[in-house]
Amino acid sequence: MVIKKAEFITSAVNASGFPKDSRPQIAMVGRSNVGKSSLINGLTRKNKLARVSSQPGKTRIINFYLINDAFYLVDLPGYGFAKVSRAEREKWGLMMDEYFSKASQLMFIIMVVDIRHNPTADDKQMAEWIRYNEVPVLLAASKADKLGKTRINPQALSIRKLLGFSNNVPVIPYSVVTKQGLDELLSYIDSYT
Repeated sequence: MVIKKAEFITSAVNASGFPKDSRPQIAMVGRSNVGKSSLINGLTRKNKLARVSSQPGKTRIINFYLINDAFYLVDLPGYGFAKVSRAEREKWGLMMDEYFSKASQLMFIIMVVDIRHNPTADDKQMAEWIRYNEVPVLLAASKADKLGKTRINPQALSIRKLLGFSNNVPVIPYSVVTKQGLDELLSYIDSYT
């Protein structure tokens, strides 16, 4: 797949702000600061499409990006960021619950995990929700450039196992720095859209 056109469409905090058309959606979930926005920029080859910050918890709303006029990449707020109020975390949780309950065009979820670390309790809870709701998922293991080449695949497979996913769930290590894995991610997305 070649992404020829990528544009920010809207941000939303509830269903009234979600796009009303019937284009497929691919949601990106993951911990705060794991690299969801950087992945959007890497896949689209547009460095400033999705706002990236070194501070965790910057994406506090749901952002919709229209890709090739064909489907949306949906950047969801990161979970697990401790330095926000409990009320703010609950608000994010409700926003995500509403998105998932209303997203009838959801094709699959890209769950972004940091390949350098084992999954957190929040990652495991998200994986449990995905399994329970039987939503197709792809694991995207970010920051692969930070590990030695011989450690990448074993660590990616270990993360999949720790999250309780079967061997049928694809896991693709990637790096937005070296571009490793980005074409493989695009091929997977193309198979759904």
